[in-house]
Amino acid sequence: MSELKNVSVKRFYKQVALAEGKGGFAITLDGREAKTVGRHPLATQSRALAEALVVEWDAQQDEIDLAAMPLTRLQGFVLDGGESARGEWQSTILSYAGSDLLCYRADDPPLAKRQADLWQPPLDAMAERLCHAFAVTEGVIAVEQPAALLSGFEGALAQETLPAVLSLKLMTEMLGSAVLALCVRHHVLSTEDAFAAARLDETYQAEKWGVDAEAAARDASVRAELEQVARFMALSFGTSGE
Repeated sequence: MSELKNVSVKRFYKQVALAEGKGGFAITLDGREAKTVGRHPLATQSRALAEALVVEWDAQQDEIDLAAMPLTRLQGFVLDGGESARGEWQSTILSYAGSDLLCYRADDPPLAKRQADLWQPPLDAMAERLCHAFAVTEGVIAVEQPAALLSGFEGALAQETLPAVLSLKLMTEMLGSAVLALCVRHHVLSTEDAFAAARLDETYQAEKWGVDAEAAARDASVRAELEQVARFMALSFGTSGE
């Protein structure tokens, strides 16, 4: 929000409400439209998301805490980015899809077996959805994915709403895998299972050498962010997001 560039700004409104109109559901503060940083009305086509935004704004105390308003920030990115941002977000996802984490297996047999068991089912599920199989390799030597597969991936993204594309882009970056992000989108995997798959190599090393406290703390932070993004995506489709 433009009014919230300084995170220490005091709460400047008493009542938060929804105003339904042609643009969907707008958030109002004391009867005036809330604005994004880019001065767009804070609105959404999803009542479920709008109601969750109201809860975030209403929960603010004497001072507004942006960290406690993840849904507001994400919807702000969508509204300020607009359709002109779609291409950049989709390109990020496709770049990951072209060298997806799940397609690179270790040369350590026990780890490779666990990777195959955990990673191949989501790969197969997305291959079926995209009508093309992923190329899988061992080690770090790059493997080129079929052009038809990437074209199908691009076509699937083109059919998504803008909030979904932003969510997929962020989840892809957090998971290091466009396939895992798409699996969350289509309810093939929960966010918890997707995160576990993304961190398989790290889990394997921790089992051998012990848990690194700082790495564990970072993982907990990323996992919490992942849950918020997945919730935002679900709410943007009008579902509970819980």
